[in-house]
Amino acid sequence: MSGEVRLEHLQQQIADKTIFTDEDLSGDRLFHEFLQFAGVTVTEILAETNYEPFSAKLQAASNILTDQILEYWSQNPYIEVNVTVDAAKPKDKPPFNDGVIGRARIYNNLHRVDVPFSERSAGFIWFFSFLIKFSQVAENTPTILLLDEPGLSLHGKAQADLLRYFDEQLAPNHAIIYSTHSPFMVAADRLLSSRIVEDVVFLTESGRPKTDGTKVRDDVLNRDPDTIFPLQGALGYEITQSLFIGKNTLLVEGPSDILYLQSLSSALLKRNRTGLDLKWTICPSGGIGKIMPFVRLFKGNDLNIGVLTDYAKGDKNKVEELRAAEILKTGSVFTAAEFTGKDEADTEDFFEPSVFVDLLNNAYGLSGGNKLTVAKLDAADEKTPRLVKKAEAYFKLLPESIPMLDHYTPSQWLLQNPKMLDGDDKAVLDTLDRAEKLFEALNKLIP
Repeated sequence: MSGEVRLEHLQQQIADKTIFTDEDLSGDRLFHEFLQFAGVTVTEILAETNYEPFSAKLQAASNILTDQILEYWSQNPYIEVNVTVDAAKPKDKPPFNDGVIGRARIYNNLHRVDVPFSERSAGFIWFFSFLIKFSQVAENTPTILLLDEPGLSLHGKAQADLLRYFDEQLAPNHAIIYSTHSPFMVAADRLLSSRIVEDVVFLTESGRPKTDGTKVRDDVLNRDPDTIFPLQGALGYEITQSLFIGKNTLLVEGPSDILYLQSLSSALLKRNRTGLDLKWTICPSGGIGKIMPFVRLFKGNDLNIGVLTDYAKGDKNKVEELRAAEILKTGSVFTAAEFTGKDEADTEDFFEPSVFVDLLNNAYGLSGGNKLTVAKLDAADEKTPRLVKKAEAYFKLLPESIPMLDHYTPSQWLLQNPKMLDGDDKAVLDTLDRAEKLFEALNKLIP
């Protein structure tokens, strides 16, 4: 929508119908539609010399659109729209120095300044113009709305707001069909309502490509990667967001850490001891080096974040950087070494060596000469106190018929065989004691 319009020019454009055919006048056309939305006409305004009677109608229309903007423009809740008509100021630049001028301005309540509508971002101008256009679609007249690439100038979050507007304001009364290449304009919970538009090309028997024309298909998840990229992007974004649905997010290094913590917590809770608070959502970060980018990326989601990380040689500076980061609460970063009494430690080091040995023997079916013992585990690599590193060294000595050690297999086996932690021998109790101290520390971070 144009930020300034000379109404005499607008009247002429309406009379000769150029306003409806000339795309260069689309901004003026939207201003005209705003006046229609407000219930006034250009002819009525130009017939008067006192424009005050129109102010109430224009302000009422502005308020309606402001309310919609506040609801569907979540990036900035501090703005309001003001549209006025008044006599031109002689010192303004032509053609706005003569006749009657309509002006649209945006006021920012936070900064207490207003700017011409035309100086707002392209995305905001498009969104506001869209609201004007579609606020006039009659609710009692079902309409098929065909939109070509709506919201191109909007960023991802604003496109999500636009989808919400579709769902809440338009879809209850109208059918909406739109094209898009943006993953943010695809509703991840309704992927099957999408249709793929594909230029179908196949190879003839001679190997020459031949087109079968453009096809609209409903098998949206079975097409070539380029065609379904927006759908993959939408689904991937939704999955990513679903990892962080917990108000309280505990970051660990990998999936195996999640399973170990769940198993240890369950074993403690069965004994009426302290397990991990169910308010925690455990999320794998992929390693200590990826924790900071994760936190910076999702801190805006207003999450309470705790961190449990492995601790090896060379990790000291990384851990200190995490603890010094202002975006993490003081005391929210823990290392496995703090609870295991070792200089270096992983989540596996919460287990007593004898318990960890039994876990590996059961998970991998080690028997006979291949069966692991605490002595064999310790001798496999005497340079490190980390149980998982010792185990990796031992598995390299085993026959090729035995799978190489991975972090996930033993943690999965433990989760499926929880009775392993039901005993009352000292090794199991010491293991649970370490885990309980960790859970007590983490639970204190819950508001």
